[in-house]
Amino acid sequence: MLNRWLGKFVSVVFISACLCIGIGIGSAIRMGKIQASDKPPKPSDSLPILPPVTEEQIFPESITIQAVGDVIPGTNYPNNRLPRNPNQLIPSSVRKYLGRADILFGNFESSLTNHRYSSKDITKRQTFAFRSPPKYAKLFADVGFNVFNIANNHALDFGVIGFRDTVKNLKMVGINTVGHKNQTLVLKVNNIKVAMLGFAPYDYYNSIHDINSATQLVRTAQKQADIVIVSMHAGAEGTNALRTQNKTEYFYGENRGNSVQFARKMIDAGADMVLGHGPHVPRAMETYNGKLIAYSLGNFLGYRTLSTKAETGYSMILEVKLNKAGDLVEGKVIPVHMDKQGIPQIDQNFRTVRLVRNLMEKDFPKSSVQINQKGEIIAVK
Repeated sequence: MLNRWLGKFVSVVFISACLCIGIGIGSAIRMGKIQASDKPPKPSDSLPILPPVTEEQIFPESITIQAVGDVIPGTNYPNNRLPRNPNQLIPSSVRKYLGRADILFGNFESSLTNHRYSSKDITKRQTFAFRSPPKYAKLFADVGFNVFNIANNHALDFGVIGFRDTVKNLKMVGINTVGHKNQTLVLKVNNIKVAMLGFAPYDYYNSIHDINSATQLVRTAQKQADIVIVSMHAGAEGTNALRTQNKTEYFYGENRGNSVQFARKMIDAGADMVLGHGPHVPRAMETYNGKLIAYSLGNFLGYRTLSTKAETGYSMILEVKLNKAGDLVEGKVIPVHMDKQGIPQIDQNFRTVRLVRNLMEKDFPKSSVQINQKGEIIAVK
């Protein structure tokens, strides 16, 4: 009975509503608010029929990459050189510039592990081992980093155990790592596939000394992605290593490779950009066959670990936009300077910009790209 009564009630309400709507429309027509016509509307009077939105329209046909150099967030080995508050390692003034890119890349030169034993004898001259708390991984994820290079001379400071811990702890917060032997990292950003590879002067990683294998890796990556980016840990270190030279470089007897030869070979193989790090100072940039090579991004963060004297304190955030073909659309050098504790600060004096401009004039005077006084990367016709 109840169901039958409800059914009648709903029917009465529906009929009443229809009558009200009909009366309202009729009144509107009589008052001239709605023009009644037996003729169908002209095509010009109706809304245009739009084609369906394509995936290419939803996602822009370019990506923005930000890259910084060497990152060491303090160490608790062999003594405690960590900040009271880890958040102070990357100040808010710097954070404002980070995180607006699709890919935020850095060269991580520490171990995120609690493993007690270092693989290095730090009593030897110029031998250092860095170990940072695993919880620091979240700090970098919160800032916006999503790719770290681990092919360098400090990722194994605490052996294979420390290395695996580092990779695991970064992965847990969403940060990818590049530089693993025979690894190609493929990311999809803005409907564009980006392949990233890391190289260093050591056989445990993809080696810069093995040009043939490196070339094959890049060629394979080119088939997997629209854009190929190579990370290169190479070159001597310190203020005496500011100049980029087309020759093999050594540091304390260790062969650190020929960065010019390696970078250009990678471009020849199909790479669209090469990001260099390792010398702990900024170096020049050039375009080779239309592709950008940054030979060293310098230090970015080295809390009580890295030198900040003279040009070792000059730093940058390199920001580059590439189209789907991997061509440079625009770019800029955001100048940064490390304070005495090794914390990055935005540099209103543009010291890094002036330094890189000067180095480019000396090392690559015929390059088809320049940097203006504002730090903008511009093509030279």
